[in-house]
Amino acid sequence: MSAGHSAADEAARYKLEAEQADFVAQTAREMHRRYSAAADSEARLGKLLEPLESQGFHVLSDRRWPGSRNGNVDFVVVGPSGVTIVDAKSWGDVHVGQDHVYQGQDDVTDRFSNLADLSRYAEAALAEIGLAPGEIRVVAVFMGQRGLHGRVAGVDLISEDAALRYLLGRGSRLRPSEIRLVHGVVEEIFLPMAIRDRPVELTMPDVVVPTTLQQALISVGEIEQALLAGVLTKPVEDWMAFLHPDQARLARRSFNGPSRIRGAAGTGKTVVGLHRAAYIARTRPGKVLVTSFVRTLPVVLSALMARMAPEVSGRVEFTGVHAFALDVLKSRGVSLSLDGAKADKAFDGAWSAVGKDSVLGRIDPRKDYWKEEVIGVIKGRGLTNFEQYAGLARVGRKRALTTEGRTAVWALHSAYDVALRAAGINDFADVILLAEKSLRAHPLEGYSAVIADEAQDLTCAMVRMLHALVGDAPDGLNLIGDGQQTIYPGGYTLSEASVSIAGRGVVMTKNYRNTIEIADFAASIVAGDEFMDIEGLPSLADVTSEVVRHGAKPRVSRFSSREVHDRAFIQQVRSLISAGTSGGDIGILAHTNYAADDVIKALTAEGIPAINLHDYDGRTTSSIKVGTIKRAKGLEFKQVIVVRTPAKLLEAPGDQVEAAIAERRSLDRRELYVAMTRARDGLWVGVA
Repeated sequence: MSAGHSAADEAARYKLEAEQADFVAQTAREMHRRYSAAADSEARLGKLLEPLESQGFHVLSDRRWPGSRNGNVDFVVVGPSGVTIVDAKSWGDVHVGQDHVYQGQDDVTDRFSNLADLSRYAEAALAEIGLAPGEIRVVAVFMGQRGLHGRVAGVDLISEDAALRYLLGRGSRLRPSEIRLVHGVVEEIFLPMAIRDRPVELTMPDVVVPTTLQQALISVGEIEQALLAGVLTKPVEDWMAFLHPDQARLARRSFNGPSRIRGAAGTGKTVVGLHRAAYIARTRPGKVLVTSFVRTLPVVLSALMARMAPEVSGRVEFTGVHAFALDVLKSRGVSLSLDGAKADKAFDGAWSAVGKDSVLGRIDPRKDYWKEEVIGVIKGRGLTNFEQYAGLARVGRKRALTTEGRTAVWALHSAYDVALRAAGINDFADVILLAEKSLRAHPLEGYSAVIADEAQDLTCAMVRMLHALVGDAPDGLNLIGDGQQTIYPGGYTLSEASVSIAGRGVVMTKNYRNTIEIADFAASIVAGDEFMDIEGLPSLADVTSEVVRHGAKPRVSRFSSREVHDRAFIQQVRSLISAGTSGGDIGILAHTNYAADDVIKALTAEGIPAINLHDYDGRTTSSIKVGTIKRAKGLEFKQVIVVRTPAKLLEAPGDQVEAAIAERRSLDRRELYVAMTRARDGLWVGVA
């Protein structure tokens, strides 16, 4: 090789080394700039958060990422508004759009996944002491920015100017005693950084290794007592949104397909469903549908959600199952004409023409029984031919039917269908069947989960319709309910609806609502009653493992006339109010709309404010709540007054009762059981 060539090579090598040195130096300067900017942003945000200390907040700064040697958490704020994990960002040229974060032209959304993981870790750890998942938030604050707002992967994104409003905007959600409990455990979870040479971005930590929560500062029993003592004194609406420590883990549990949560009355199924809806809305894209057969319940739950989790309430849709189906049909231009009076007339005409003088009239002359068969059993499943009905196991129906009897029922169903079409009207069963058919043909996008409360009261077609929204997606279909509280004729099994919950069923066994005295008395009403559960097996009531509170014994008062009875329940109301119970915490429940109307008239005549459950929207009120037992499903009251109860429902069922009568009486007893178990602290039953 020539000397000249060697000199040229040497010069090129020196040039390359110089360029590499410049690159390293430039990279080092850039890294130093970034770390300095991160440190400056963290310090500036710390100054911004200082005023929170005077408002009852604890601001923990520079904490260790659980399980990591180097990863740090900029701030963890614990206070009246809950727990907030705060990450300071010094990014420039950042914007949020369509669930993505961009820095310049680069999509940096993935950099927030670890923050979301940290949120889930904190939720799981704090659930051990009973903190609901909805009380934990993660926020990235972009320092030096204004007007930035968004949310990705369960992480809120805000600009510097909105930080204090964000932390204070939720109001007071934790009491001082609860803040102390949570603060102590948060300090155990997020340990201080012992030594740190430079700040490390929260979104780029070392691999997180699961750690074991250190021993709690106080016992679980003391935590439960502290939480219960506070919420018991608040309006009943606060109680209805209260998540007991044992329930917090279930609210955020993940299932790899359709699931079911069941348990006896008072075990907290509805509140778990409510918090579960909030949790899924925070952690999944799309909307969450919360629905029920009872129209009042979704309205009330919507108000509770707006109070407990306003940041996600816009992504959770609350509506009755029929209202949802009607909206689907309306949005798709499917016309129908609902007219209850004309539908009743159509059935009466069909009964007179083909039912009354047939074998059905000889089996049971009451047309209502056969109307339940047509609406609940046949149309509730969407059966389209006699062969389907001929071999059907009629879940929930105690009277056996021969082939002759089933043929006559099908003829009645056909005559009723013809009469509806001739009148140009539909019944409510048609609404569900039409919506299900439409959704099967053209699926509706945008829903990540469905939570169906009081699922045992739905029909098979309703479950199929809801299943069509989310299919078998993880955490998609969530069925919540208790077969013991079935109060409508007919029934279904999940296998009929082509829904499998294999390995995804949870039974709640601890009664948080009722006192031992109320729970035992209510259970005695339905003791020994067998029902067909939606999982397809004959069942008795789920047994509670524990009832956590004692109280006054329920009172049953018997009267010789309705007039004397009504004067007595007015006196009972006055006694409760005189003893300090707010009118809004009292529920008066009746078996019929007629009786409920009478109660409101009687209260109004006495100058006592009352509100019909038809009009109750879940907001705190001082008016006594009055309605039918069916309207009260899923609701709770501190004191319950059950009026005009038939004496036979409090008597032991006889052995020689005709099957149809036994079926009806069993449903009526379960309805009375529902009424009694709405009571948290006290129960009065009037028998006229």
